[in-house]
Amino acid sequence: MSKSLMIQGTGSNVGKSMLVAGLCRAAVRRGLSVAPFKPQNMSNNAAVTTDGGEIGRAQALQAKACGLAPHTDMNPVLLKPETDVGSQVVVQGKRVATVKARDYAAMKPTLMASVLDSFNRLKSQYDLVLVEGAGSPAEVNLRPGDIANMGFARAADVPVILAGDIDRGGVIAQVVGTQAVIDVDDAAMIAGFIINRFRGDPRLFDDGYAMIEQHTGWRGFGVVPWFSDAWKLPAEDALDIATPVRSEGLHIVCLKLSRIANFDDLDPLAQEPGVRLTMLHEGQALPADTDVVIIPGSKSTRGDLAFLRAQGWDEDVRAHYRRGGHVLGICGGFQMLGHFVDDPDGIEGAAGRTDGLGLLDVETVMTGDKRLSTVAAVHAPSGQRFDGYEIHIGRSEGPDRARPFAQVAGQDEGAINADGRVSGSYLHGMFADDGFRRAWLAGLNVTASQGSYSATVEATLDCLADHLEAHLDVSALLACAR
Repeated sequence: MSKSLMIQGTGSNVGKSMLVAGLCRAAVRRGLSVAPFKPQNMSNNAAVTTDGGEIGRAQALQAKACGLAPHTDMNPVLLKPETDVGSQVVVQGKRVATVKARDYAAMKPTLMASVLDSFNRLKSQYDLVLVEGAGSPAEVNLRPGDIANMGFARAADVPVILAGDIDRGGVIAQVVGTQAVIDVDDAAMIAGFIINRFRGDPRLFDDGYAMIEQHTGWRGFGVVPWFSDAWKLPAEDALDIATPVRSEGLHIVCLKLSRIANFDDLDPLAQEPGVRLTMLHEGQALPADTDVVIIPGSKSTRGDLAFLRAQGWDEDVRAHYRRGGHVLGICGGFQMLGHFVDDPDGIEGAAGRTDGLGLLDVETVMTGDKRLSTVAAVHAPSGQRFDGYEIHIGRSEGPDRARPFAQVAGQDEGAINADGRVSGSYLHGMFADDGFRRAWLAGLNVTASQGSYSATVEATLDCLADHLEAHLDVSALLACAR
C-alpha cells in the first residue's frame, strides 16, 4: 500500500529540495519505487516533462534521484513570476492564467482538486511519495486556502517532518516558534524535526537539540552537516549557482537578469576547470577581462531589457563586442540581441515594443502559443549533435537566421551574426550535453574536461544520500510515512 511523507521548512530556502532529493535516492536504494511531489512551487527555472508540460527544476532533480523522467504530476501548480506583483499560473503543466498576488489568494482554493488529483495518481503508481512543502507553515496569514503546506497535508493526510536551517541562526526559535503560531491540528501533523546545514561539530548543538525536543514534544531525527558538494547539483535559484573561485581560464560572464529563467544552462559550465564563470549582479559593471557574455532566458523579455539598460549593461555588452568578445543569447537573451521585441497583445505585460541590443539582425514578435518540447539538434558551426529543450513564446526572424545556430528536425534554429561572434538560440540544456559543451568550448580554444555532467549529478545524489544516512535516522524517518 502506497505511503507518503512531507518535508516542510521553517522558512524558504532552508534546504527542503535537497533533503527530499537525498531521501528519494536513499529510499530507492532500499528497493522502493519512489516519486517526488511538490503541490505548489514558485520558480522561473522550469523543466520540460515527458508529457509535454513544465514543472519546477527542483522536482526534475528529485525525479532523477528516483530514476524517473519528470512528469507534470510531480508539481501540479507552478507559479512563474513575471513582475514583482504578478505571476503566470501553470496547472498540471499548462499555463492557465496570469494573476496578481492578491488575486491568487482567491484562486488557490480552486486548485486543490488538481493538486490532489496529481498526488493520488502518483500514489497509485509508487510505493512512496516524498512531498516538499513551499515556504513555511509558520506563514499563518497564508493558511486560509493553503495548498502548499498544512492545507495539503491535512487534505491528503500526509505526516510532516519540519526542517530548520541552523546556518541562518536562531534555529531553536525557528522550530519552537513554528509550533507556537500554527493551528493545534496542523501541529499534530508534525512527526518530528530535522536540523539542517550545521557547520562544525554537531555535538556542540546537543543542548539546543534537547531544548527543541523538550519545548515541542517532537522527535528529532538528526542534525545534518553542511553538504559541501551541493554546488554540483542543478540550482533552482540563480542566487544558488555556485561559481568556484578561479583566477584563470575562459571568463564567461552571465547577466543575472531580474526575471532570469531556465538558467540550468550554467551549472555544467561552472564545473569546467578551464572556465571561470561570473554571475553579474545588479549594479556591477562588466569585467574588462570578459571573454564571453551570456544573456540568459527571461520570464519577461521586455522588462529585463529595461532592467539591463538600467544597469548600463547594454553599453557594456556592445563595448565588449567591439573589443572582439563573444556574446551568446539563450531564449529571452536571444530575443534581446535583435533589433526589437514586439508584444502587440501584451502577453508578457503591457502591450508595446522595446528596442533590443541590435547585435543580431533579427526581430522578435511575441505570440500566444508556447513551445514546450525536448529536442535533438545539430550545432551548425561544429556539426556536433546534442539534446536540449525549448520552453518559450515568440518568434524571431531576420537576415541572420540564414546562419543558424542549430538544425532541429531539418529546420534552421537560432541565428549567428556575420563574423560569428554573436549567437542566439532558443535551445536550453545544451551545455549539459557533454559533446556539445566540448565542441562549443573548443570553438573558443578551450579544452573541456572529459567528465560527464550527468554522471557527476548521479554520483553527487549518491553522496547526498550517504550524507543523510550518516547523520539522520533515515529508517525511522521513512517509517513515519503513511
